[in-house]
Amino acid sequence: MMTSFLYNLSLYLYRAAILLASPFNKKAQKWTLGRKGLLKRMEEALYNESHLIWFHAASLGEFEQGRPLMEAIKQRHPEYKILLTFFSPSGYEVRKNYTGADFIFYLPLDTPRNARKFVEIAHPEMVFFIKYEFWFNTIHCLNQKEIPLYYVSAIFRSNQHFFKSYGGWFRKQLKKINWFFVQNESSAALLKSIGIEQVSICGDTRFDRVWSVAQDRRAFPEVAHFAEGQPVLLAGSTWPPDEELLIQLLNDHPGTFRCIIAPHEIDHQRMDAFAQKVNATCIKYSEIQAKDPASASVLFIDNIGILLHLYQYAHIAYIGGGFGKNIHNILEAATFAKPVVFGPNYHKFQEAKDLLSLGGAFCVHDYAETNTIIMKLMDDPGFYCNSAETCSRYVQQNLGGTDHILSKVFKNSK
Repeated sequence: MMTSFLYNLSLYLYRAAILLASPFNKKAQKWTLGRKGLLKRMEEALYNESHLIWFHAASLGEFEQGRPLMEAIKQRHPEYKILLTFFSPSGYEVRKNYTGADFIFYLPLDTPRNARKFVEIAHPEMVFFIKYEFWFNTIHCLNQKEIPLYYVSAIFRSNQHFFKSYGGWFRKQLKKINWFFVQNESSAALLKSIGIEQVSICGDTRFDRVWSVAQDRRAFPEVAHFAEGQPVLLAGSTWPPDEELLIQLLNDHPGTFRCIIAPHEIDHQRMDAFAQKVNATCIKYSEIQAKDPASASVLFIDNIGILLHLYQYAHIAYIGGGFGKNIHNILEAATFAKPVVFGPNYHKFQEAKDLLSLGGAFCVHDYAETNTIIMKLMDDPGFYCNSAETCSRYVQQNLGGTDHILSKVFKNSK
C-alpha cells in the first residue's frame, strides 16, 4: 500500500515539475498544452466508437516498433479501429497525422482518476504497450475490466524494480498483464524467475518495419546525384558530440568521401556553425534543387521522415546518440547492408550488442577509434563486405515478430 502511495505521489510531483518548467522549456510546454482538455476531446472523438485496439508508445522509437503491428491489423482485421497514444511530445508532434491510426492523442498522466476515465472513454477490446512504460494505474483499470494487455518488443534487465528484494508490489502489477512478447532469452528468464509464465520470445518488430521499408524504398534523385562517384558516410540522428567527430574526420581526409548528416533535431544555427568549422562545401536538403549537389561534400538533411530511405545511398552508417544518453536506430542502416558505427552508450539495445559480436557494427570511444574504423571500412574491401553482409543477414534472420504476435493475440481473442 505504501508503494502504491509513493508511486502516485511521484506522478503528482512529476506533473508539478513539468508545469514549473513549461514557461522555459518547449518540450515541457508541449507536454502540458497537449494534455489540456484531453479527456473531453477524447470523449467527443470516441463517442459511439467500438472495436478499438489501443496502442501506446512512449515516443518515436517505440512507435516504429508498434507500427508493423498497427499496419498488419489494418490490413488483416479492418473491422478494428486503431487508437494510438504517446507520452512524449517528440513522438506525438512527429506522428500526430499518421494515417495508420484512426485516433491519435497524448496519454494523460497515470493518476487513478485519469486512468479510470481514460479506460472508460476508450473501452478498447485489446491493448498493446510497446517495449516499456509501466503505467500501473492504467494496468490496474484494464485488469479490472478484463481487457487484455500485451507488452510488445519488451526488454527486461536485472536492475529493474521488479527483480529487487523490495519489488513485491511491482511484481504483483506485472502479473496483471496478459502476455509479454520479449526480445531476448534473458528477458524471458527474468520474468520466469519471478513467477511470470505468460511470456514468449519474438524479437523486435522493428526488423519487420525496416525490412519492409528496404523492399519499398523511395528514390531521391538529387541525393543519388550527390552520392555518385565517392563513398558516402551517412551520419543519422546526430548530436553535437557526434558532429565534432565528423568535423575532424572531414578535415583530416579532404576529398576522400562525402558525408550526409541528419541531425536528431533540426537546428539551422548548428548546421551553419558546422559549415564554418569544416573545410568542405556544405548544402542543405532544402536547397538541393536550387544548387548542384555534386559540388558539395556535406549534405545536411533538414527535414523529417526520409532518413531511413537515405541509407540506400550510404557506404557506411554512423549512428548518433552514443556519446549522450543512448544510440538511435541502427536497424534502419543494417537492413540496407551498411556497416554501423556508434558511440559507447548502446547497452540497452539488443541489436547493437548482437551486431558488435557478429562484426557488423563497431563501437568507438573517441576520435582516434572513429577515424581508424571508418578508414578501414573504406580502404579494406574484404573487411567491408563481411561487415555489410553480416548486417543484412542479421536483419533477415530476425524477421517474423509481427506474425508471431498477431497469430497469438487473435487466436486468444476468438
